[in-house]
Amino acid sequence: MSESIQGRATSLPLAGIRVLDLSRVLAGPSCAMALADLGAEVIKVEHPRRGDDTRDWGSRIGATETCYYNSMNRNKRSLTLDLQTETGARLARELALKSDVVVENFKLGGARKFGLDYDALSQVRPSLVYCSISGYGRSGPEAARPGYDLVVQGESGLMALNGEPTQPPLKFGVAVVDLVTGMYAAQAVLAALFDRQRGGRGRHIEMALFDCGVAITSYYGLEALLAGDDPPRYGNAHPSIIPYGVFDAEDGPIVVTVGTNAQFARFCRDVIERPDLAEDDRFSTNVSRGAHREVLVAQIRAELATRKRAVLLERLAGAGIPCGEVMGLHEALTSPRAVAAGLVTEQPHPAAGTEHVFAPPYCIDGERMPVRHAPPVLGEGTEDVLRSVLGLDAETLGRLREDGVI
Repeated sequence: MSESIQGRATSLPLAGIRVLDLSRVLAGPSCAMALADLGAEVIKVEHPRRGDDTRDWGSRIGATETCYYNSMNRNKRSLTLDLQTETGARLARELALKSDVVVENFKLGGARKFGLDYDALSQVRPSLVYCSISGYGRSGPEAARPGYDLVVQGESGLMALNGEPTQPPLKFGVAVVDLVTGMYAAQAVLAALFDRQRGGRGRHIEMALFDCGVAITSYYGLEALLAGDDPPRYGNAHPSIIPYGVFDAEDGPIVVTVGTNAQFARFCRDVIERPDLAEDDRFSTNVSRGAHREVLVAQIRAELATRKRAVLLERLAGAGIPCGEVMGLHEALTSPRAVAAGLVTEQPHPAAGTEHVFAPPYCIDGERMPVRHAPPVLGEGTEDVLRSVLGLDAETLGRLREDGVI
């Protein structure tokens, strides 16, 4: 446990754990942010001049942040180090040896080049939990290939299962492989920290984007293996539950999820006022509804299109059928539901005045984990961290800045 924050009185589950985030872009930073949200002290190492690549992606906030960067870097401190300099690499090693967790996604051989690889660090600090994230794993014929979410979405089959059947394969709206890889990585780090409590030793975790992309295919992937072929694409419909998907009401789209035969009977009688459909043997079970999908869905669409959303949603809720509106993104984020949950916060910003920052999704003991630090401007925590963690004095910090190391 990190010396400088040992014994801190707090309810945050990972208080006292220090994480050195040597990663950039999305997968690694999202892993580190999950640990930060749960209370870890996360130090993000960035290049002194350009910072993380995502500081130049998307809409700008202030001089060094963007919405892209901010989405993955709340609750962290930004420390700038030029790892290409001998001094910068040495300082990074010293920080790693005073940390509980290191997260990195260097290109193959990059961590070793700077003396920041697991083998080197764990010899000095055996309790270190070290998480490596790559595109295709650190061994094998594709170890040197860079990993990009969009490429992996194509190679893992995710694009092939996404989108409407009459259209080409479609990527997900967000970088889903990167995000899920970060989640899996954070889970593995937590497991390694738990195991360290029992045995005292750390672990080397290796996560690959391709592996996680394949994992996301889930039941679709197993269907493909069973059939020996690609399953059909169903767009917003469900591959095996009917009716289950997005339907157009008279004044806009709604989501209808009829999950059981009893729900289907209530849907026919109480929502679309078609008891004849519930009594039709072709539609009596979900399996039989699947066999007659096109005939049934055409009739359901025709009925729903003649009714207002508000009427349908009231009837669906009354029948105990899960349902909802299809909202625009801004509409969803500013909805009473999102506001009541406290999912969007406003944080002070030195240049922009204020900025929107998502709150962590974790609620523990009835409380949402807080935004302790807004996404940092580039180098915001450099001097503070180097003073508090490594004990550097003002003269040394001045010399490092003059030399371009920080």
